[in-house]
Amino acid sequence: MMELLVFAAAFAFLAVICLYRLAKGPTPADRMVAGDSMDVLVCCAMILYSLYSGRGIYLDIAIICALFGIVDTMLVGRYLGGGKGLHK
Repeated sequence: MMELLVFAAAFAFLAVICLYRLAKGPTPADRMVAGDSMDVLVCCAMILYSLYSGRGIYLDIAIICALFGIVDTMLVGRYLGGGKGLHK
């Protein structure tokens, strides 16, 4: 139980740092990286909670959250790049 509290405190600290960068990021790319980091933190927290509680449903939710995070990163990256794809 103590390990879970330590990890929860670490995740909360990292989430506050990411939220600060998300709000005050000097460039949109910094904000995108902070949002992606938040997605990774949420997925890791779900996985750790799944291991703690013994319920596998949280693993499924973490996988779906990670997939949406990848798609989100690709779409924002394409937007920041000016919408230029492989086909010109």
